[in-house]
Amino acid sequence: MSKEKIEYEVGSGNIYKDLGFPNPEEMQAKAHLVFKIQDTINERKLSLDKAAKILCISKSELSNLLHGQFESSTIDSILSLLRKLDHDVEIVLHKRPPNTPAAGLRISTYAD
Repeated sequence: MSKEKIEYEVGSGNIYKDLGFPNPEEMQAKAHLVFKIQDTINERKLSLDKAAKILCISKSELSNLLHGQFESSTIDSILSLLRKLDHDVEIVLHKRPPNTPAAGLRISTYAD
């Protein structure tokens, strides 16, 4: 067995930041929201065609979104899709306490 030391780097917790994407917090928030869309489609056992009809987008647009191609989508447009899937959306703002890390963007979901 080799005792060779393997070098590694601990991630930040945001893959988009680690990979150098612009606006990594926004990208991570979008990914979280798109995951919820995918989860809902799976829970309801919707076909891609049926889900696209409910969301009023093309099947290819939905497929692209679910395969991570959401960089050009806005958070608002993704939230609109969630509302079409009967999810309530609540936006809560908190004032950042002094002497804490920079203000961020965080998405939370409640278990249904």
